[in-house]
Amino acid sequence: MNLPKDAKVANIVINKLVIVGVGLIGGSFALALRKAHLAKHIAGVGRSRQNMHRALKLGVIDEIAGDLPSALKDADIVFLAIPVGQTGEIMAQISPHLEPGTIVTDAGSTKRDVIAAARTHLAEHLENFVPGHPVAGAEQSGAGAANADLFRGKNVVLTPLEETSSEAKKRVTELWQACGARVSLMGAPQHDKVLASVSHLPHVLAFTLMNHISTEHRPEDLLPPDNLPLPNGPLRFAGTGFRDFTRIAGSSPEMWRDICLANREALSRQIDAFQRELADVREMLVREDAEALEKVFANAREARRQWLKSIT
Repeated sequence: MNLPKDAKVANIVINKLVIVGVGLIGGSFALALRKAHLAKHIAGVGRSRQNMHRALKLGVIDEIAGDLPSALKDADIVFLAIPVGQTGEIMAQISPHLEPGTIVTDAGSTKRDVIAAARTHLAEHLENFVPGHPVAGAEQSGAGAANADLFRGKNVVLTPLEETSSEAKKRVTELWQACGARVSLMGAPQHDKVLASVSHLPHVLAFTLMNHISTEHRPEDLLPPDNLPLPNGPLRFAGTGFRDFTRIAGSSPEMWRDICLANREALSRQIDAFQRELADVREMLVREDAEALEKVFANAREARRQWLKSIT
């Protein structure tokens, strides 16, 4: 396998992997570990029977679990790939059926709320709980979008608790490395602050911009010379730059609702900071300050250039 240079392939095969939420992330994790020959049997748990049958047909999972007790019996690893708003409920449901050696990890985009839920519902199992967040995704959802190479070269952040055992942390780290990911350790507060700026805020901006552009003008406000209605308003003239900028507005509204609410404090601070910078740009326009405006744009371009250089 073509893994990152610092990757280590896990040397312990999973006899039974349970995926709770067999969508893009959960399904891709299953396929990646199957491709690495590390999962002997994969059981799936999910709300949509149609999606679960599709996952089974596509070979993402080997079994559709009839219920949680049967799914969790003899499970080595349980992977929670669900909207963060459902985490507490699911943890409460799995807690009575977890076996002493079962490792539980998750893919939530926020971590402090996930850890709070674990302390409430998995109090007797914290040594085997490893909170995680794969910083990877796509606009598509469901088992049909799963991709064995989704995590290759991508970052995965683990935010282990003080109670998390070194063995559980090591095993989850190795599994993600076997998926081709780069694993980092970080405190939960730091994770939520960082992701608020580089992930959660951009999604809010993309959603908001799409709403703004699509509702700003009525069709009759944009009548062409022949007085015929203009389909889609200004979006008719949107190009590839607009498409690329708003790509993430195609993401799951349910998932991003939960993420934004769970990380509302850090996200609100980022929105406030962004609004201040946007207000500064507006003032430059009012003053017709070409030099200041060009400097802002030049600084942004250089920052992006340096960032791209660092990840290639």
